[in-house]
Amino acid sequence: MTEDALVIFTPSGKRGRFALGTPVLTAARQLGVDLDSVCGGRGICSKCQITPGYGEFSKHGVTVEADALSDWNAVEDRYKRIRGLTEGRRLGCQAKVMGDIVIDVPPESQVHKQVIRKSATERVIAMDPATRAYYVEVAEPDMHEPTGDFERLALALRDQWQIEDVTCDLRLMRRLQPVLRKGEWKVTVVVHKGNHDTTPRILDIFPGFNENPLYGMAIDLGSTTIAAHLCDLADGRVLASSGVMNPQIRFGEDLMSRVSYAMMNPGGDVEMTRAVREAINSLAGALAVEAAVPPTSIYETVFVCNPVMHHLLLGIDPVELGQAPFALATSGSLSLDARDLDLSVLNASARVYILPCIAGHVGADCAAVALSEEPGKSDDMVLIVDVGTNAEILLGNKTRVLACSSPTGPAFEGAQISSGQRAAPGAIERVEIDPATKEPRFKVIGSDLWSTEAGFAEATATTGVTGICGSGIIEAVAEMRMAGLVDQAGLIGSPEQTGTPRSISVGRTHDYVLHDGSAEGGPLITVTQGDIRAIQLAKAALYAGAKLLMDEMGVETVDRVTLAGAFGAHISPKHAMVLGMIPDVKLDRVVSAGNAAGTGARIALCNVASRNAIEATVHEIHKVETAIEPRFQEHFVNASAIPNAVDTFPELSKIVTLPEVSFNTSGSGGDRGRRRRG
Repeated sequence: MTEDALVIFTPSGKRGRFALGTPVLTAARQLGVDLDSVCGGRGICSKCQITPGYGEFSKHGVTVEADALSDWNAVEDRYKRIRGLTEGRRLGCQAKVMGDIVIDVPPESQVHKQVIRKSATERVIAMDPATRAYYVEVAEPDMHEPTGDFERLALALRDQWQIEDVTCDLRLMRRLQPVLRKGEWKVTVVVHKGNHDTTPRILDIFPGFNENPLYGMAIDLGSTTIAAHLCDLADGRVLASSGVMNPQIRFGEDLMSRVSYAMMNPGGDVEMTRAVREAINSLAGALAVEAAVPPTSIYETVFVCNPVMHHLLLGIDPVELGQAPFALATSGSLSLDARDLDLSVLNASARVYILPCIAGHVGADCAAVALSEEPGKSDDMVLIVDVGTNAEILLGNKTRVLACSSPTGPAFEGAQISSGQRAAPGAIERVEIDPATKEPRFKVIGSDLWSTEAGFAEATATTGVTGICGSGIIEAVAEMRMAGLVDQAGLIGSPEQTGTPRSISVGRTHDYVLHDGSAEGGPLITVTQGDIRAIQLAKAALYAGAKLLMDEMGVETVDRVTLAGAFGAHISPKHAMVLGMIPDVKLDRVVSAGNAAGTGARIALCNVASRNAIEATVHEIHKVETAIEPRFQEHFVNASAIPNAVDTFPELSKIVTLPEVSFNTSGSGGDRGRRRRG
């Protein structure tokens, strides 16, 4: 019997082996995992709540048995009875490691709360929402003309507002008669009129003239982050925006890992569906509190999501999406009752609209980007890149639009990085390296000062410097390439080769020290050779997808590049191009679209005609399947170099001169090479 066990924490990805009987909180502290505790592990504060995962986790290479944690104890039982504990949660100070275990740290248990970067983008939207309020005067009942109250309400809507053939559910029918009489036959009805030939439905009814505003939510359900915007359906204003980590991360950081979890663990898809629906309910409730509106006044929600998230939200097993021909259960748009998705926080009659998917690996989120950015109306050739754990890519103009998805993985989100973390106060987000001295400076989330500026230590005293997030690692690797610390192949040079003691030997490879806070009890933050490889794999997948679309389109270059999502808003075009993430183009032709998928969701929420438009558009977008295209691997291998092994990047070379260094000492006697590949 083994004396220790492997403990893996998500979403940080940090892992380590611990003696059996070690409290989860102790393991988290030793690994530097962001798990809160105020009471010192006495089971009083409940800040250290965690969610264990059980079953087979192929992504992590472990199988978690049902007895991987110690049994539920009296402290946890007392806390649950008195204050309540979400089903499936444990207290990290009480649960002890008894076997290999995957543990998710929920957002509310993290000391450094994640900064959700998918904020709402300012956008002028022509208001024509599917859900509106109508004031009507209903004819009173007449013994000589016997008709039901509902039929006379429907007649009033037809005559006064030209709304034909309305329906309502039984719950609302039970309220109808007392409300009509209380309002003396004058009522305000909330009616949902969907797109196409959707039957109008009464969602609510109030006596008299009711001016209470109606609200809707636009939700971008991503693999890593769930971002939501609460909007006023009268004018489209965003009243509150927030987001949470997708709790499904504990089942796998990327989409195929989650499909694999569903394949290998009977009922795994049900677990993931329950987890994401609970998170959406919590997020909706938090938005309502932030905006100071009753959640029961939220009458409609629009979702955009990739195909795997789409199926798991709907409660459909995603197993078919894990193998060719990547068949969707349904690709069309969906109009549902919110209660079908267990969205119990909203109004009991609330409606849900889900944008159509384009293909098995190109989902409603890509359709939302197309709705927001409208590549099919562009005069020039535009490449639109929405980067997350899975990248959605669009290329086209008025003539034709192509789409594909590319499996970039979670490295751009700060995962699979040695000192990586999610975007939170204290995380390094900007990096510059002096090419002469090889000395770095950086900015962290929560402070506007560079690390070399006076007052930086005081400004970051509360948060400290805790790690490096996605934008930080991207800039760090690009800066290391420009400073001659990394060669084209992605190798980090030795101290002798680079001329700096910040390059340190670790086994047969080297790390670059970005920040050493160990003297003050802080972390040693380095960029490792493994980190470089993770970024190379991610950016190569992204670039290869773009090149496939360019091949299909028959073009060698693009006229402009639009970066969408949190990535686009926080990465400089220069660093993206130095890495070779995007095709060569003039830097002033690279723009950010912010959270384009979220913007597309808001457009669909506020303008019902846009739903018809995107449903027609998705049929005109041609899907390129990266998984079966033979040239993808060729492009991928070439794009693994920094910036590329064969593409020359002439526009980039006008503003950046990359050092011609080679640190591959195989057969070279260890001398510093000057050869540049490509």
